Amino acid sequence: MLKELTDKFPLIQKMTAGEEVLWINQGLDNIITSDISKTDINDASERLNRFAPYIQKVYPETTEKKGIIESPLVEISEMKKFLSDKAGKSFKGKLMLKCDNLLPISGSIKARGGIYEVLWFAEKIALENNMLNEKDDYSMLADEKFKKLFSKYSIAVGSTGNLGLSIGIMSARLGFNVTVHMSSDARQWKKDMLRQKGAKVVEYPGDYQKAVAEGRKLAESDPSCHFVDDENSKTLFLGYTTCATRLKKQLDSQGIIVDKNHPLFVYLPCGVGGAPGGVAFGLKHVFGENVHCFFAEPVQSPCMLLGLMTGLHEKIAVQDIGLSGKTIADGLAVGRPSGLVGKVTGNLLDGCFTVSDENMQQLVIDLYNKEKIFVEPSATAGFPGFVLTQTHKEYIKRFDEKAMENAVHIAWATGGGMVPKEEKEKYLSY
Repeated sequence: MLKELTDKFPLIQKMTAGEEVLWINQGLDNIITSDISKTDINDASERLNRFAPYIQKVYPETTEKKGIIESPLVEISEMKKFLSDKAGKSFKGKLMLKCDNLLPISGSIKARGGIYEVLWFAEKIALENNMLNEKDDYSMLADEKFKKLFSKYSIAVGSTGNLGLSIGIMSARLGFNVTVHMSSDARQWKKDMLRQKGAKVVEYPGDYQKAVAEGRKLAESDPSCHFVDDENSKTLFLGYTTCATRLKKQLDSQGIIVDKNHPLFVYLPCGVGGAPGGVAFGLKHVFGENVHCFFAEPVQSPCMLLGLMTGLHEKIAVQDIGLSGKTIADGLAVGRPSGLVGKVTGNLLDGCFTVSDENMQQLVIDLYNKEKIFVEPSATAGFPGFVLTQTHKEYIKRFDEKAMENAVHIAWATGGGMVPKEEKEKYLSY
């Protein structure tokens, strides 16, 4: 099988050797074919707005934004200069950071989808039990009677870390019995924090897929348990899509235009694909062909690149081409991609690229030294895209030189806000 794949897709030879690669998607057509509509995205946004009073009440740190879970968008000119100098080339346009590492409650991009699905489930139960009306003030969900109601139900999820944190923290706060199924090599501090917040953590030898499979199996045997399926959940996916209209407002407030002459490039770290897929899908709805999305993956677990390039999606895993699936970027340590995401966003992506563990680790230090911003290693995976896309001779021909001078590049910082001080110090002393 490997020889056949390598003959058909020569890039696999470099991937199996653990090299950093850039894959440009020849199947890009910017045609949205999914049955997930703009109406669905708007419905998700409205649900988050309904829950805002509750979020503000139980998480006072969200008061400034009135219970809306959102992160800053900042220009990082020193990092741009550093990356340009390192590449020996002067790049035009802006380099910005979408600071999802600073998202309240769980400190990562998973706060978007994970928390949204928990809120969706809570609303569903409360409505079905005639204890809530969509026109009510949702801050009432903090009342003891709702915790008593939710305690009759369970929520489960398989996670390498950050999704588990968002699901576990939010579920426990609402009163659900929550279990997070994790691979044994997931970060210990994340497991400890989950237990501290009231979640049950079950560990499994092997990788992420094992934890998901076992979690799914156990949840299916319990009719009162809702399983958050990172590989197949449209609800989770929708939670991520809602960031697009918010990002547009942030760009508008900074006077940044996005059109053919002012292209937007977005570099998204990718694990199983749910978070970056949802973000990319939402961005395509808002900006159309003027936004160019790339997924960034570790060299040992480029599952989405492999699934998209071969067209096999979830039917192929990185282990099939001799890779380990192991990486310091625990949120990206996924061997098999989401078939849902691959099929929904495969024709909307400009491409994928891979990054070594050493590069991600060093970029943690570089970003902190240049901008005094701390993120975890997985959150730095997008930075190489800023250079790769602009130095790929064939790809860059697609764009007018003047347009590239006006371009905005956004590296999506997917996590790091919950990392304990001693862990931060370890990363920064690498």
